[in-house]
Amino acid sequence: MPYPPPPRTPSGPRRRTLLASAAGAVLLVGCSAGSEDSDGGTGGSPSVVERARARAAGESTDLVARYDAVIAVHPALAERLGPLRAEAVRHAEAFGGVGKASPSVSPSMSPSVSASPPSASAAPSPAVPANEQDALAGLAAAERTLADRRAKALLDLPGEPARLLASVAAAGAAHAYLLTEGAK
Repeated sequence: MPYPPPPRTPSGPRRRTLLASAAGAVLLVGCSAGSEDSDGGTGGSPSVVERARARAAGESTDLVARYDAVIAVHPALAERLGPLRAEAVRHAEAFGGVGKASPSVSPSMSPSVSASPPSASAAPSPAVPANEQDALAGLAAAERTLADRRAKALLDLPGEPARLLASVAAAGAAHAYLLTEGAK
């Protein structure tokens, strides 16, 4: 009697795997934060934490500007990208960012608007591709790159700031997944 063929495995990570990885990263950060969440350690000096917060706020604000640029060029994507953009605004606010990262998109916004001072890791917003799929792929790549950068940076932070950065990095990875899987 022949065995039935194995079930087809979907390409890419499954939602459960993505969520389990994010939860594992948060737990790992909580376990490796050290003996205290105070600023007593060298890695948790206020200047390191404040620089990390400022950098994360600037990167989130730059990401909002990227979403704004794509929405300005491709208004049909506004409904789909609106919730992800709103999350990026909340991330900027969580890190203390203020500026032009407002919750609504103004039709007069130019694609190169940036609400933060330039940082060493943030590049100016590139031109938005004319093809919607390419624009979504660009947003997904930006989200993925930023999530990876944040996952590496959280290792240098103490307790609570590291947990916040881990949470935002996990959200960015989920955004990248949603942007790529929704395009299929």
